This record gives sequence, structure tokens and C-alpha cells, in this order.
Amino acid sequence: MNTLLIRLSAPMQSWGTQSRFTVRDTGLEPSKSGVIGLLCAALGIDREDDAGLQPLASLRVGVRVDREGLLQVDYHTAQNVMMANGKTKDTELSNRYYLANAVFLVGLSSENLALLERLQAALHKPVWSLFFGRKAFVPSEPIPLEDGLRKGETLERALQTYPCLRESEKDKLRVVLEDPKGSIVRSDQPLSFSRAGRKFAPRRVSVTFYAAPEPMKETA
Repeated sequence: MNTLLIRLSAPMQSWGTQSRFTVRDTGLEPSKSGVIGLLCAALGIDREDDAGLQPLASLRVGVRVDREGLLQVDYHTAQNVMMANGKTKDTELSNRYYLANAVFLVGLSSENLALLERLQAALHKPVWSLFFGRKAFVPSEPIPLEDGLRKGETLERALQTYPCLRESEKDKLRVVLEDPKGSIVRSDQPLSFSRAGRKFAPRRVSVTFYAAPEPMKETA
């Protein structure tokens, strides 16, 4: 098994999975659908290309929370919003949640080393702009890690041993792992990102805690 590690760090991130209307939620860590959408943008895979999405959706995903984000909310006013009956509404008010100053180490695991190498290269030179949930939420640090491709390492091993992206005040870091035997169900397994109607399936995850590794050494 091989694992590709990437860094998701930004002043603001939003990883909603449940609401799309007046209240826009965010998870406390990146959703699988959000991460896979990011990879699709890097590769230039169109929303209508379900066949291109499939190999990415089959990746096993894990997230290590190197710095928990602070949950915040914006109050938005939108105009000329399309309603279900086909008419438009002059003004729509919404509350949109996001995470402030969060840092995540995300692992993507597969036996297909060529696919992970392709993703690593695409993240260095993405086809389309990359952002974290909203177009205004752009990365504050490079997403690809120079030593992020861990050949022969399992997802668990890679997340357990890779240096902390931030100096941690905690002895243990929260880790969310895709796990068919997990007790938590999340509806963020992407089936289609089509404009006609996005589709997601449920998947199981487990939450555990790993001892915080030493922080990453700064390079000159």
C-alpha cells in the first residue's frame, strides 16, 4: 500500500456536507467529497466526468488534525436567487460557517502508485484554481509536501509518523480514518459532481488519537 500526504492550511476553510440553503455548515475537518473535489480541480476533471472521478473516489482517505480550527460564521445576503419553482427571489439571507486557522494533514491511500504520483504532480501544477470550500478560501501554504509520497506505507503509518505541520500544545492529535467497520457514518462518498445533481453515498469512519510527532523542521 502507498500513501500520498497533503497539507490543507488556510486562514479560512469550509467543508460542508449537509446543508445547501440558508444555513451552510462545515465539518470540523475536511470531508472526503471536498478533498476529492480538490483533486479533480488539480487534474482538470470536469464535473460531468463521472468516469474520471471514479478512481479518485476509490482512494481511502484519512485526516490528522494538526491544528483544530475555530468555528466561525458569516452572515451573507444574496440577490436574485433561483427558487425550486423556477422563479427568482430578490434577496436571500444565509449563515455560512467556516473554520479559522485550521491545519490538516490529509492522507490518500492506494495500491495504485502511478495514480498517487500523478496527483502529486498535478498539485504542483494544478489545471484549475484550488480552494477550500469557497473560492475566497485559498491555501496559505503549498498543498503538496515534497516528501509526501510515502511508498509502501499504510495510511495509518503515514499519518502516525509524519512530522507535525505545526508545533502542537497537545500530546495527542485527533485522526479521522475511513474504516468499513467504523461506528460513524458520513454521507460524503462522491458518486457524481454533475451540475444536474450532485450525488453522494454514505461511508464509515472511525476517530482515534495518535501521539503528536515532533514538529516539521523549517527549511531555509
